[in-house]
Amino acid sequence: MRRMSLGLLVATLASCGPMPAPDAPHFPRVLRYAIIMGGRPAGQAELEIRADGHRLGHLTFNDRGRGPDIRTDSTVDDTGALRTFVATGHDYLKAPVDERLATRDGTLTWASPGEHGQAPIGTGHYVAVNDVDTTLARALVRAPGHRLALLPAGTAWIEDETTREVVIDGAKQRVHRLAIAGLGFQPQLAWYDDDGEFFASVSPWFSQIRVGAEAIIPTLIADDTAWTAARAAKLATRLAHRPPAAGLAITHAQVFDSEKKQVVSDRTVIVIGDRITAVGDATTPVPAGAQVIDAHGRTLVPGLWDMHVHLGDSDGLVDLAAGITTVRDLGSDFDESAARVKRFDAGAEIGPRVLRAGLIDGPGKFAAPTGAIASTPEEATAAVAKFADAGYQQIKIYSSLAPTLVPVITAAAHARGLRVSGHVPFGMNAAEAVLAGYDELQHANFLFLRFLAGPDDDTRTPLRFTRVAEKGAGLDLDGAPVQEFLDLLVAHETVLDPTLDAFEGMFVSEPGDRNPTLAPYFGRLPAQVERLAHGGGLPAEGDQRATFRGSYAALLRMVKRAWDRHITIVAGTDDVAGLALSRELELYVQAGIPAPEVLALATLGAARVMGRDAVSGSIAVGKQADLVLVDGDPTRDISAMRATRVVVSRGVVYDPAALFAAIGMR
Repeated sequence: MRRMSLGLLVATLASCGPMPAPDAPHFPRVLRYAIIMGGRPAGQAELEIRADGHRLGHLTFNDRGRGPDIRTDSTVDDTGALRTFVATGHDYLKAPVDERLATRDGTLTWASPGEHGQAPIGTGHYVAVNDVDTTLARALVRAPGHRLALLPAGTAWIEDETTREVVIDGAKQRVHRLAIAGLGFQPQLAWYDDDGEFFASVSPWFSQIRVGAEAIIPTLIADDTAWTAARAAKLATRLAHRPPAAGLAITHAQVFDSEKKQVVSDRTVIVIGDRITAVGDATTPVPAGAQVIDAHGRTLVPGLWDMHVHLGDSDGLVDLAAGITTVRDLGSDFDESAARVKRFDAGAEIGPRVLRAGLIDGPGKFAAPTGAIASTPEEATAAVAKFADAGYQQIKIYSSLAPTLVPVITAAAHARGLRVSGHVPFGMNAAEAVLAGYDELQHANFLFLRFLAGPDDDTRTPLRFTRVAEKGAGLDLDGAPVQEFLDLLVAHETVLDPTLDAFEGMFVSEPGDRNPTLAPYFGRLPAQVERLAHGGGLPAEGDQRATFRGSYAALLRMVKRAWDRHITIVAGTDDVAGLALSRELELYVQAGIPAPEVLALATLGAARVMGRDAVSGSIAVGKQADLVLVDGDPTRDISAMRATRVVVSRGVVYDPAALFAAIGMR
């Protein structure tokens, strides 16, 4: 499941702040909020507004053993700008929080484990990383043009606002939604009351809402979804370029042959509609009236596959900008996912082709916040049937499922032609999961937990990360137990989805370090995204970070040993949409897998695993027109896959620079 960045989460839920009444005075008041994940209570928040101007906040929730516990104390001036701020506690990954803002002699000074700085008052609105109160929107509403410079960097503005009437406990109440742009890859939506105080931020995944108003979450989600879909449709109209009826010709391209795993020079590729109709040398005729793209000096690659995503708003646009034309969604809200895929396929929203896996978990406090819950064989088989009937291609098992239900699910899924993969449930190890019918294992840490976790170690908790970080470097990868395990994977033709990228920052990064996934994009990212990418990974004391880094190096060595044994590997990220896949591919090369092999596993190899190789994964006549044109030669330098210049998806042409600009990337 995609890891949640606390900084980005808080920016979404809180720092977008209130839309105040123009002359709202300070007054004693306590606002209480429920935090709901996947329809289940997960925590709470509270804001006490004191008559002396202090605003005291507290936020805590539990996301499968992870989650923050943060207390804040802040004051604001007459414009709504922060003048003092203190945040203490721990963040989503349990690292200590100590963020402070002070005002002295006309200067704002801020400091936290990940950053420090200062600026004269009036040069920008400081946005706290760990603010569980609300400040920015209050200032934006008052600002000229509803636009503000931010500190440490960036600009925010109100893109849209709306008001609606809701009924809470039989009483009518007005709520106001603001869409605030400039903080991340998309405008952040939140609802406020008539006093301008934060009321709710909602989604099928995670909602924070005023206590007593939980029943209207579906209403607010429907409103937000409609707004987001309408905005996405406008972007699709503006950014999708459909070639003329005569087709599209890409000439003088270096073409990556994913079958032979080599580049062929000076090729011409013809696309008509959604199909490749010709692949030949420079003498290949170009249809009269076709759009021509001269690819001199560039490499044409089959559209990439990201085999581990959890689609959210704007993710599809980022995926295409990064050259990802097919994704495998390993667990999203059932109804939301269906609607999004329908919009992608119809061209009403920019996004890749999507293959879906239905997530099944067991009940309890560590249950996944999406998917189906099963505690009996009947519930398990019913869940499989529901996903199969809806056209899903795969079942993903999660960590709280009772091990006795694993063979029930694998048998039911295989009978319907569905693959089975997932986490290894608590009470099971990876070898037992394979013997019970898994076709694929997600996440490299579970390969290590096979040897590092005992039967009483609760792998539903963050122990599944910390145990590997602490002990992974000491595992003998050449010893008989590991070799016997790899033998088992070979015998069962088990596929591995390592998601190495998802662990890198967690294991190797100190507070203040650039997140390795986003570091290549620094200078281009929205200011708040770039700032929050310095947060660091798992908390480490003394020389623990060196140990964690050694364990991360062991993850890479394990993947290379699997590759050497001809175990199929697929490239999935479970991380920042679009931007993470190029790092995942770099890590495979860093592990010792040759770049042409890596490029093949992220294209034709993925298509073969999913039974789509007859129509996807290579540049060949009759295949789907999913193509990426990049500067340089990624078979020599896999990092060239970041240099996307043209993306073709379903035969439609996109300019990656324009796509990136639409999500706030320079």
